[in-house]
Amino acid sequence: MTYTEVPGIRVPIRMWTDPATVEGQAMQQLRNISSLPWLHGLAVMPDVHLGKGATVGSVIAMKGAVCPAAVGVDIGCGMSAVKTSLTAADLPDDLSRLRSRIEQAIPVGRGLHTDPVDPAKLHGFRTAGWDDFWQRFDGVAKEVKWRRAKAMQQMGTLGGGNHHIELCLDDGGNVWLTLHSGSRGIGKELAEHHMGVARSLPHNQGLVDRDLAVFVSETSEMAAYRQDLFWAQEYAFHNRSIMMALLKSAVRRELPKAKVTFEDEISCHHNYVAEERYEGLDLLVTRKGAIRARVGDYGIIPGSMATGSYIVRGLGNEAAFNSASHGAGRKMSRNAAKKRFTTRDLIEQTMGVECRKDSGVVDEIPGAYKSIEKVMAQQTDLVEPVAHLMQVVCVKG
Repeated sequence: MTYTEVPGIRVPIRMWTDPATVEGQAMQQLRNISSLPWLHGLAVMPDVHLGKGATVGSVIAMKGAVCPAAVGVDIGCGMSAVKTSLTAADLPDDLSRLRSRIEQAIPVGRGLHTDPVDPAKLHGFRTAGWDDFWQRFDGVAKEVKWRRAKAMQQMGTLGGGNHHIELCLDDGGNVWLTLHSGSRGIGKELAEHHMGVARSLPHNQGLVDRDLAVFVSETSEMAAYRQDLFWAQEYAFHNRSIMMALLKSAVRRELPKAKVTFEDEISCHHNYVAEERYEGLDLLVTRKGAIRARVGDYGIIPGSMATGSYIVRGLGNEAAFNSASHGAGRKMSRNAAKKRFTTRDLIEQTMGVECRKDSGVVDEIPGAYKSIEKVMAQQTDLVEPVAHLMQVVCVKG
């Protein structure tokens, strides 16, 4: 579909979904964003839903400003995927051992590594720039520097919520590995620190929503945020890369006879800021729950625990600031899902998938999410599918 334009306060809101289907609170959030004086454009993806600070599924392009709450607390959150040489025939009938092997290799939930992962010991991990990356931690906000040890132990860990590790089959029976995670605790603490700073600045006092407080160019506060933001985005990328290396190792060890090999890794952020140019202007583009989809860009758009995912290639639609959805998107809150669904519902809806089926993940039940097929149908001018994946193993925190 092409987008629908909805009137905003300062700029129109371009929506790749039916505006009538968007919850009222999310629409109000979008109108609030459209009132920002620094805003150049606002694009809304089909997985749009209410978010903390700013709307999930929004692409916010600003001139000379950035809103830390629009990036969110999981700076650099995103996905990675790798196609393997395995096929469905190589997998055992009982996948529980493989799931356990993965959970032993990669801490989930609040778990962390006892000792920091040494990337030099990981097969295939590129260590170039690793020491420089950690040296630059010395430049982050002093309020979070004391978290260095925990940040090192959390590198290569999954977290909870909608973060996941999956073993999937494409329509040809080929096995893929996918995972979803971000900048863990250190990203959250950096984000919360800078959001607090932004809310205190004089130029933000008259905003309709204080959560939309921004930093403006050529200020010390902006310089400090950009430094920490880009470091946290790099942390998230490394976190996924290390997890993928650990995941590959777990698969090799569990299936030694298969002599598995792996293709190049696809990785994309979906909560981040990038410096991009549109209509002759240098802009700061914040994608909150959206992936970059320039011509030829590869991305991953997941559904839920049992509804599959898509590997996609970008079509480069500048009206959407070269973006696409980051997933199916929630259609109900976590609390609403817990009230509506039971563990029996979870068992029924995840039938055929080796995964947790307990009360701790009921809020991640497929029924709490929008239809991934409908979301894909609404963005045919943004991306084209390259592969359709269905999970057979799903690891949650």
